[in-house]
Amino acid sequence: MLNYITWNVSREIFSLGPLVLRWYGLLFASGFAIGYFIMQKIFKQEGIKEEVLDKLTMYMVVSTVLGARLGHCLFYEPDYYLAHPLKILMIWEGGLASHGAAVGILFGLYLFSKNVSKLPYLWILDRIVIVVALGGACIRLGNLFNSEIYGKVTDVAWAFRFVVSDGPNALPRHPTQIYEALFCFALFYFLLKYYYKHVTKMKDGIIFSFFLILLFGFRFFVEFLKAEQVDFEKGMTFNMGQWLSVPFVLIGVLLFIKQSRTTPHNYLIADQQKPAA
Repeated sequence: MLNYITWNVSREIFSLGPLVLRWYGLLFASGFAIGYFIMQKIFKQEGIKEEVLDKLTMYMVVSTVLGARLGHCLFYEPDYYLAHPLKILMIWEGGLASHGAAVGILFGLYLFSKNVSKLPYLWILDRIVIVVALGGACIRLGNLFNSEIYGKVTDVAWAFRFVVSDGPNALPRHPTQIYEALFCFALFYFLLKYYYKHVTKMKDGIIFSFFLILLFGFRFFVEFLKAEQVDFEKGMTFNMGQWLSVPFVLIGVLLFIKQSRTTPHNYLIADQQKPAA
């Protein structure tokens, strides 16, 4: 009995002349679309106008793409991209980093909080990371369809042979994209359930701290199963993804300790505006 799955799925859904629709692009966009729908419900429940969400979505898209692209260029291939700076703009050639996206989102939401919404920064982060977890699952499924960011060679029964990337003699590997996607789906469910259970008595920053600790903690450990993404990682005890995960986990722990001591807030603006009985 074969102890692996042969993965030979095309990266493209269809092409029409120069127009090419890829699975990665579709899943990436789907993460934003579904996230918008969920945030729409959250904003409506809390009495925030929908035009604020539209502006938030714009900030999220721009900061995610710019952060992910710059993160890949500067964290993983700085020598190449600093020597060829125009290549940084060529996103269609591939190369996005989740840690860079995290930094970009944090910066973009800070600007959004300060200049647009006037809502507390941690209030926004607590809610946006719920859909970011879902978006992360969609992106990892996109990586699966791209046959990229996979794991080390293994003999586990669910190993994948990534024929598109490694050719007909591809060795069975850990499908780490699936591991991360499943974890992100579970994280999304946990954060959403926590939000609805505690929304009327929330301590700012707690959901965000959970997100940082759980997501990047998992990322640190799953990296042990991944193949090296770039040559300089060979021989390293901890790869670049692990080193970049550690600060996020530490920030999450410190934030949780600090915010656990604060007073809960009720941000259900819609409820607060109802006339007294």
